[in-house]
Amino acid sequence: MVLENVTRYDRDRASTLGSRAVVLGGSVAGLCAARVLADAFDEVVVLERDPIPETPRPRDGAPQTRHPHAMLEAGRATIADLFPGFGERLLEAGGLLIDASREMRYYDGGDFLADPPGRFPMYCASRALFEHAIREGIDRLPSVTQRGDCVFTSYETDDDGGVTGIEFRDERGEPTTLPADLAVDATGRTSRTPSWLEEHGYEPPPTESVEVDVTYSTIRVERPESARHALVVPPDPPRTRGAAAIPIEDGRWEVILQGLHGDDAPTDREGLVAFAESFPVAEVAEVVRDREWSEERIHHYPFPSSVRRRYDRLDRFPDGLVVTGDAVASFNPIYGQGMSVAALDALVLHHALASGGLDGLAPRFFDRMAAIVEAVWRVAVGADFAFEATDGAKPTGTDSFNRYVDRLVSTAHDDGRVTDAYYRVFRLEREPTSLLRPGVLWRVLVP
Repeated sequence: MVLENVTRYDRDRASTLGSRAVVLGGSVAGLCAARVLADAFDEVVVLERDPIPETPRPRDGAPQTRHPHAMLEAGRATIADLFPGFGERLLEAGGLLIDASREMRYYDGGDFLADPPGRFPMYCASRALFEHAIREGIDRLPSVTQRGDCVFTSYETDDDGGVTGIEFRDERGEPTTLPADLAVDATGRTSRTPSWLEEHGYEPPPTESVEVDVTYSTIRVERPESARHALVVPPDPPRTRGAAAIPIEDGRWEVILQGLHGDDAPTDREGLVAFAESFPVAEVAEVVRDREWSEERIHHYPFPSSVRRRYDRLDRFPDGLVVTGDAVASFNPIYGQGMSVAALDALVLHHALASGGLDGLAPRFFDRMAAIVEAVWRVAVGADFAFEATDGAKPTGTDSFNRYVDRLVSTAHDDGRVTDAYYRVFRLEREPTSLLRPGVLWRVLVP
């Protein structure tokens, strides 16, 4: 399930279901969840372990926020629906709106892809600014409260095992319990819900993992005022290195260099320049070597594996609790899908609440969310399996589909309509199967 086949947000579908909902985690997933919960509960409280930033800045407890993030079309459209004025706030703070059909140079399969015929609007900003613009939207909702420096410790339950509240250490470090009609775990990959389930007599969710052993290093460099374009050079077997330069606020590019399967991205300037000079696209080296760095520090982050927790396969799950975002599925960050999947998850939560209320919410939500994760998982994990060193459960048909995509990418070097079809899939507008539609098949397979 992607943007083309998910029902868009409709505030009129919501009705009041309870007095309080609590969201664990103030990232994009948590904030988007809080937005849809505000339509159904008298009060929504977001508990975040980091201080709540008053200005756009990375959160220390989430080191990945210091690295580039893409706002794909599924995320852009959904967040704009959830938070009116989001785009305007982003642009007023220095973010950019580029046309990715003309202002994104995408090198794959040995050449740049041809420009597609239509426009592809794409917001570009730092992850910190994206979060800040969303948080400003949350601040306009009088029923939502954000509390920082709050550390989750456990769920409070009733005699039937249903979740009735959140136990946490508050801003002063004091043990506190907050009653809730619904708790939403948006704490990311380190979610403690699986272990909590096991400790309280439930089965933890089955877990699927695909080992990619990605490391990435990020710097910021000065960007000429006239330069607005993005550059993307994904890993391409046998090359295990990828790079991207994204224009962001304050006249800078955020530049990320990635290495897979032991080809670690360097953490020193000399090593990073040498790494950049190994790419077949000269501009990668130019932005790293020749542009003035905004700061000397190189931000480094490891990502060992894509992980999917199959909550949709559980027979029993406590009432009063759902899990969302990276706490359910986190993907190789090379593909930039995280924020958009988080927004789609919130949209599914909105419709799950509207269609059945709190009764049986968790299985209904997990089933619908699984359809989103499945589409994204096949794209991300399928691409990872282009590398022989990738280890894990390979989705059925991956090898044959990858061979077809290789041919499709080669065709897209000269055919903008094929580029259009390809972009719409990785922007999460259309299902991967759309690449097999007759109009695309004919262009790819007929000489």
